[in-house]
Amino acid sequence: MNIHDLEAFVAVVETGSIVAASARINLTQPGITRRIQNLEDSLGIALLDRQSKPLKPTAAGREAYEHGRRVLRSLDDLKTGVSPGGAIGGEFRLGIMPYLSEAALSAPLDALRSQFPQLTLRIVSGWSPQLIEQVAHSQLDAATVCLAEGMQSPDNVVGDVLGVHSVILVAAPSLGVPKAPRLEELSRFPWILNQSGCGFRAFIHHRFEAERLPFDVAVEAMSADLRMSLVARGLGIGVLTPAALADSRWRNDVEIIEAPDFRPKVVNWLLHRPPAGRLARPIATFREALTETLKTKRPFLT
Repeated sequence: MNIHDLEAFVAVVETGSIVAASARINLTQPGITRRIQNLEDSLGIALLDRQSKPLKPTAAGREAYEHGRRVLRSLDDLKTGVSPGGAIGGEFRLGIMPYLSEAALSAPLDALRSQFPQLTLRIVSGWSPQLIEQVAHSQLDAATVCLAEGMQSPDNVVGDVLGVHSVILVAAPSLGVPKAPRLEELSRFPWILNQSGCGFRAFIHHRFEAERLPFDVAVEAMSADLRMSLVARGLGIGVLTPAALADSRWRNDVEIIEAPDFRPKVVNWLLHRPPAGRLARPIATFREALTETLKTKRPFLT
């Protein structure tokens, strides 16, 4: 098995196309195709579903990708271990949840670039369940995620808690939510939330489902400002952090709902697959800088 063939296959899986993989590893498209065919011939099985767009791995291809990623990472660890001065290079694939604003990320990313100038950062954004799955399957080296309090990280990843943040419910007075409503009363109102990929939204849904109560999402939208404008107009209940409410231009048009049996909190995690290898120091640098930022700034735009 040729390591260059493996690199080409991994590049196609991660970029989703021959064209993008060609640009990524600076090889012609026919060269990428030939290398993948070589790998498939050596393994005796198809690794890519050629009918899908973007290109996706077959079941065997997904397993080959996970093993291949670990092999390439081990080679990077080897190069770092024997290189003069132990300079850390290669890629650091980092997943970021949409809740983190640029203000929260600037200092941690600056610290990484300053301390590890030879490291190539590849930043992707996604909702927590998606990022957790990508870390678990070695598609990302590390990721920041947001989970409801009480939810744990998967067993096959290492999770470091960055901080715990309160989450509040808000609604316009015109919506008519009772004072100190019980969960059953909250279930009678529509909700304004983000897309279904958010782990915290799933937590709320499961909480209502466990009590056999309806959960009506009237509007889902990515933009925090749009969600708050809809909440301010009385179209439903919104969910956000106290910091996000303080920074919102709609804060005077809504009121906080104090629900005695529903006081949710979110926990911020940094996840990575063990062992961290050559990325142990970059992961620690990012974790420490982000933890400090979360203590001093208002980065969440829930």
